[in-house]
Amino acid sequence: MPLSTITTGREDVTSPWPVREERRVVSVLFADIVGSTALTERLDPEDVRALQRAYFDTVAGVLRHWHGVVEKYVGDAVMALFGARRSDGLDAYRAVRAALEIQRALDRRPMPGGVRLRVRVGVATGEAVVDLAAAHDGGHGAASGAVTTTAARLQEYAPAGGVVVCAATHRATADLVEQRPLAPVALAGKVLPVDVWRVTSPGRPRRPRHEGPLVGRRRELAAVQDQLVRVAREHRPRWVSLVGPDGVGRSRLLHELRRTLREVDGVAVRWCVTHCPPYPQGALGPIAELVRDLAGVRGGDPAAVVHRRLAALVDGLVAPPLAVPTVAALTALLDAPEGAAPAGGSTACRQLLLALAARQPVVVAVDDLDRAAPELDRFLRTLFAAATLRGLPVAVVATHRPQLADPLPVPGDRRCRVPLAPLGTVDTGRLLRRLLTHAGRPAALAGRLLPLVAGMPGYAAAYVAATGDGEPGLPEAVRRTASARLDLLDVQRRAVLMAGATLGVGFTAPAVDRLLGWAPGRAATLLRRLATADALVRGDRHGRYEIVDPALRRAAHDRLPRAVRAEFGRRAEQWRRSTAPGRLAPRRADAPARLAMPRPVGATPRRAGVGPGRAPALAAAAAAPGGLRHHVDAGTRRGRVAPAARSRWDSEDRTPPRSTAGGGRGQVAGGLPVDPGRGPRAERGHREDVVPILPRLAVGPRPHRRPADAVAHRDRPRHTAPDGHAHQPSPPSGPTGRDTTGVVVALRPPTAGRADRTPPHGGRPLVRAA
Repeated sequence: MPLSTITTGREDVTSPWPVREERRVVSVLFADIVGSTALTERLDPEDVRALQRAYFDTVAGVLRHWHGVVEKYVGDAVMALFGARRSDGLDAYRAVRAALEIQRALDRRPMPGGVRLRVRVGVATGEAVVDLAAAHDGGHGAASGAVTTTAARLQEYAPAGGVVVCAATHRATADLVEQRPLAPVALAGKVLPVDVWRVTSPGRPRRPRHEGPLVGRRRELAAVQDQLVRVAREHRPRWVSLVGPDGVGRSRLLHELRRTLREVDGVAVRWCVTHCPPYPQGALGPIAELVRDLAGVRGGDPAAVVHRRLAALVDGLVAPPLAVPTVAALTALLDAPEGAAPAGGSTACRQLLLALAARQPVVVAVDDLDRAAPELDRFLRTLFAAATLRGLPVAVVATHRPQLADPLPVPGDRRCRVPLAPLGTVDTGRLLRRLLTHAGRPAALAGRLLPLVAGMPGYAAAYVAATGDGEPGLPEAVRRTASARLDLLDVQRRAVLMAGATLGVGFTAPAVDRLLGWAPGRAATLLRRLATADALVRGDRHGRYEIVDPALRRAAHDRLPRAVRAEFGRRAEQWRRSTAPGRLAPRRADAPARLAMPRPVGATPRRAGVGPGRAPALAAAAAAPGGLRHHVDAGTRRGRVAPAARSRWDSEDRTPPRSTAGGGRGQVAGGLPVDPGRGPRAERGHREDVVPILPRLAVGPRPHRRPADAVAHRDRPRHTAPDGHAHQPSPPSGPTGRDTTGVVVALRPPTAGRADRTPPHGGRPLVRAA
C-alpha cells in the first residue's frame, strides 16, 4: 500500500506509515474556563485577547511537558490527545497529571488585568480513529470517536478547579493517583448514567501486593542469591540486573529475593528497596523512599514520629557532631516539594548506607530503574564507586526493561545480568490454577487462558481478573502493555507485525511483502530482526513465522481500520490462491526456462570437481575389466538410458556410449533407440527413464566416509575369515572417491563362470557388475 499524502490546510504532510489512519486507545483531555461568557462581557476585547494568549500559552506548555498533543482550540476550551502517535502504556496517567498541573500553573501565574482563571477539566479514555499525519499541535480533526465527546461532557460536571475522569481512566490510574468517586451522571447521548471520579492529588504510587509462593523462577532466584552471597563473603560490590519486558514478573522476583535472603553465614542482610514511579514528581523521590524504607517511616506519619525514627536510625552510624545535621538533611529530603532537590539529602543518604555496610551486608534494590531520573543514576554510581574503594559488601539490584543498557560500566565479574523469559507451559498452568482458585473461579478456566497468557505472569493476573463466563477478551492492562511494546518499534517493523497479525499463524515474508505492497525481499530482513533482536516473532526452517505474544498480535490487528483490514484480507486471499497446493509457484519473468527442465539424456552430470571434459576419460576407464565397479557415483540415483539401450549395451559392448551431438527427438546420444513406451518429457530429447542404482556391496566399498556408506568398508561389521582372524575387507584398487562421474550400471543374471569367488568376509557370492 503506498504512502498516504493528505492536506491539512497549511501544507501537505506525507505519512511515514503504510496506513494513513489507525484505531488507537487514546486519552482525551478537555479543559474549559469557568464563567468565560461573563468574563468576556465585562472585559475589553483587547484585554480578552491578552488573557486568552496567556491562558493558551500556559496550558500548551503543560501539555507539551506531559507529551500531549493539542488537537484543537474551541473558543476558550482546549482539547488534547495522549497516545495519538506513540503510547507508553501510561497515556491516561499523563493526561491526569497534566490536568492537575494545569490547575496549579494557572493558580501560580498572574493573568493580565489581575483576573484569576478557574478551569474545569475532564479526561476520558477510549478508542478513536487517529489521523497519524495530523496528530500534531494544531492538527484539527486528528481524532474521531465518542471518547472526544465524552471528555467534553465530563468537564461540565467537574467543580471549578477540579478534574473528573471516566471509568476507563480511573482503572488505568487507580494505583497512581488519589481519587474519590462521585455520583453517577447522565451525559447527553448516553443511555445509562456514567460513573465518574474526581482526582484530588497525584499521590504516592502504591506497590502491588504479592501473595502466594513464586512459580517457575527457581533458576533465576538461585542465580541472584548466589551473587548476593558472594558480595557478603568477598566484600566486593556487585551490580545485578533483572531484565525483562513489562508483565514478566520483575517486581515479583525482587519481592521474593527480599523475603528469602535475610542473612548470610549468620549475619543479617540489610535491604533498602525503592520503586521508581512513572514520571516521578521529584528527581530524588526514589532516594527519599530509600530513607523511608530504612527508617520505617510511612507517608502519613506526623513530623514528630518521622524525626524520632530518623534520629534512631542515625544514632551510632555517624559521629555525634554530625548526627543533628544528618537528621536535618534527611528530614528536608522527605519533606521536599515536587521538583525540589535538596543538595544535602542525597549525600546524607549515601553516607548512611556506607556506614551501614561497614557493619553488615547492604542490598540497595531499585525497581523499574528505566523510569529513574539522572539524579538517581548518579547517586547509584557514586555509592557503588565509594563501596568499591572501601571494600564494603554493597550490592545494587535493579529491575528494568531490555531497552535500558546497564547503567554502570563495571568489569564483567562484578556485573550480572539475569534475563527473565516467559514461563513455560507447565509453570503457566500452575500459576493460572492458583490465581483462579484464589479468586474463587473454576480451575478449568486455565485451559482457555493458557494460550492467551503466553507465559507472562502479569497477563495471567489480568486475564483472571477480567475474564467472565464468556469468551475471554483482551484486558485493558494487557492491551496497554502490548500497545507500548508495539510503539517501541519503528514504523516498518510495526507494519510487518500488523500484516503478520492479519495473515495469522504461519505467515511468510513474501506474503507480508504482498500485503504491504513492498518490493520482494524487504520484509525478510525485518522479520529476521524481529525474530532475533526483538524476540517478537519466531520462525521455522520452512520460512514460516508467527507472533510470539497473542496480546501483541491482537493489538496489532485491532489498530487497522476496517477498510485496511478488508484490503489486507483481499490481498491475503489472492496470495493464498496463487500459492495453493497444486499450483505452480510464481516465477520471475526473466528466469531462464532451462532451470525448470530435466537434464538431457546422455549428458554428464555436473558435480563438484568433475567437468564435462572428463567424460571421455571416464568412459575409457569404464571399458577396462572391472573398471565399472570403481567409477560408480553413489550420489547418482537416476539414469536416463532406455531399457532397449540397456539390453543392447548388455549383450554387445558393455561399454557406456559416448555422447554425440545430434541426438534428436526419438533418439538418445550415441544413436541408441528411445523406448517407445515412454515419450519425451520436453524438447531436445529430455527423458525421465530411471534405472535403480546397484546395491553398495555389488560395486564394492569406497575408502571415503559418507552417511550413505553405512554398509561399506569401515562401517561394515567385522566377520571371521576361515583363518580364524577377524578383519575387514580391503578397499578396491583403482581410482575411486568423490570426483567420479555417475555411470549407469545394470545387473546381469548370474551365469556359470561369472560368479565371483567367496569374498574374504564370507557370505553369499557377489555378482560382478558389468
